[in-house]
Amino acid sequence: MAKEVSIATEEYLEGIYRLQEKSGAARTSELVKLLKVAPGTVTNTVERLEREGYIMHEPYKGVKLTEKGRKIALRVVRIHRLSERLLTDILHVEWDKAHKAACKLEHAITDDIIKNLEKVLGHPKTCPHGNPIPTKFGELFEDKSEPLTNLNPREEGTMAKITEEEPDLLQYLATLGLKPGAHIEIMEKAPFNGPITIKVDGTNRAVSRKLASIIKVKKS
Repeated sequence: MAKEVSIATEEYLEGIYRLQEKSGAARTSELVKLLKVAPGTVTNTVERLEREGYIMHEPYKGVKLTEKGRKIALRVVRIHRLSERLLTDILHVEWDKAHKAACKLEHAITDDIIKNLEKVLGHPKTCPHGNPIPTKFGELFEDKSEPLTNLNPREEGTMAKITEEEPDLLQYLATLGLKPGAHIEIMEKAPFNGPITIKVDGTNRAVSRKLASIIKVKKS
């Protein structure tokens, strides 16, 4: 499948998939920001992808993948997240650097190589950031989790994943000890949308509501 589409098409479909998972659809303005390209380029590419049957575009509502587009996007996501595991687990690359490096690897690794890589890695279920790795059949399996903002004082949970993968953000989370598997207890929620005080593996930390909203946890 990798030879059937260009790298640019793969990047767009993967980007649309990520945005669609986050908010139900991908707006062209979000694609401009995510892919760091000119608005005119996004508009032209979206029109081409729609003609080729990869996406559906509704004006003022956004872009969604068709089954054809989703199949390719999930393949790219699968390679990307396994590549992140290779970088962090085998090559010991920091988790905030793995995402960017994996963006380059995902277009170069063939299906034969990814099959062997998955075996060497021990068939991991998630990427280093806790997001599920699609199976070779495009299936996604993950435990139920919810935003940290949903928890009330004295409730506890285990960090499952982080839905944003910007390097600066990941680096900051690491300094707080906030990685998948970390035990979190809500200590206090300030009124008027103020910060949330949490205990992370025994240490109190204060995080903003915005940051807490992209941290997903499994309640104890």
